[in-house]
Amino acid sequence: MALGYKPSELERIDEIVKRNDIRFIRLTFTDIVGVSKQITIPIEHWDDAVSHGVWFDGSAVEGFARIAESDMYLMPDLDTFAVIPWEMDLSTARVICDAYTPDGSPFEGDPRHVLKRQLERAARLGLDYYVGPELEFFLFEPHPNGDLLPLQPHDKASYFDISTDLAHSVRRQMVDALQAMGIDVEASHHEVADGQSEIDFKYGPALLMADNTNTVRTTLKAVAQKNGLHCTFMPKPIAGINGSGMHVHQSMWDRKTGDTVMHEPESEYGLSQIALHFIAGQLAHAKAITPIIAPLVNSYKRLVPGYEAPVYISWGRTNRSALIRIPRITPGRYKSTRCELRCPDPSCNPYLAFSVMLAAGLDGIERKLDPPAPAEEDLYHVDSVRAGLDMLPGDLGLAIEALQTDEVIQDALGEHVYERYVEAKTQEWNSYRLYVSRWELDRYLTIY
Repeated sequence: MALGYKPSELERIDEIVKRNDIRFIRLTFTDIVGVSKQITIPIEHWDDAVSHGVWFDGSAVEGFARIAESDMYLMPDLDTFAVIPWEMDLSTARVICDAYTPDGSPFEGDPRHVLKRQLERAARLGLDYYVGPELEFFLFEPHPNGDLLPLQPHDKASYFDISTDLAHSVRRQMVDALQAMGIDVEASHHEVADGQSEIDFKYGPALLMADNTNTVRTTLKAVAQKNGLHCTFMPKPIAGINGSGMHVHQSMWDRKTGDTVMHEPESEYGLSQIALHFIAGQLAHAKAITPIIAPLVNSYKRLVPGYEAPVYISWGRTNRSALIRIPRITPGRYKSTRCELRCPDPSCNPYLAFSVMLAAGLDGIERKLDPPAPAEEDLYHVDSVRAGLDMLPGDLGLAIEALQTDEVIQDALGEHVYERYVEAKTQEWNSYRLYVSRWELDRYLTIY
């Protein structure tokens, strides 16, 4: 029997393999910046993979290991085993893996391990962390020669449109594929901008939701490609219109009772003290978590006033310009009490994003922090200085600086991931700073 696996788990996988005549299995994981990686093995090597793991060169993966310490191996998480519906002609399945070092220890640089470590921290406080991410994305039509530029949005529809929404049939294929992989999709619709859509899936435990987020991204790209389209989770591909966010609904639950710890019926917003401490923690660490949840140079072109993206470090109920929003709860459904963080975007590494979000909230709970007064006015039309509101970092460089001064978030990432992540993002920022853009040439070349 394979080490660490129950016979019933292996029997369940064997039955799936036989029923679907699986020939290949894709072992997947992510690097520190959230890019999905894979090793594909023939089915004949599956038994060996679950018995001994699959070795790989960690030095070839962004942020994993240096050449002198490169050997590591992947162990499949059988709960994530799923048949890939768009590759049935090749009969391929997918399983998400954890990375280990040669001595059998979890690899500190594995983003999935980083999240597991924070979830264990919450468990020691008797809490479980649940999230519900909402992913927005764009569909573009390649030109006949295959080029994407200049960008051609797939349609000219807007929010909830029907007659002009050309992506409707594509989204249905995406939903079918996601559901075939075991993801419970709650809704899909066209978003505000041309060519922009959103697909929402049911909330759940943070590790499962991080796995699902990666699955959603790879699935949507694959289905779009089969329809001759390009799907992108780039936060702001087109200037002057809404960008793509990944609003994350969050709630904390009592591990013993299985009930929410977020609700207090007598409080103004129906929030418990634990919920208020959690919100206060995220507000206190908002700047430092920004380079993780909004990780690209391009992310900060979305986080500007006027496009439904938050800028000010604030919270409220009716205010969609606030960083954290408290959705209204239907009477009698108190278990839906939650807070929505609105600044993440879908380019982030979900394992690291949920890790730092949880770490910030837990710090607020442990230190019993109180949030500032809620801001219910439209913050896009308010004097932030007079209102006493602080702002998110305005660019990736400032966000990295904020992370470098916050030991709580550094500890959440762990020394390995923190150092490698800052190194990678600093290189990205410096590359951008030194690049001479078309805007600069158009603006200055003939004048100066």
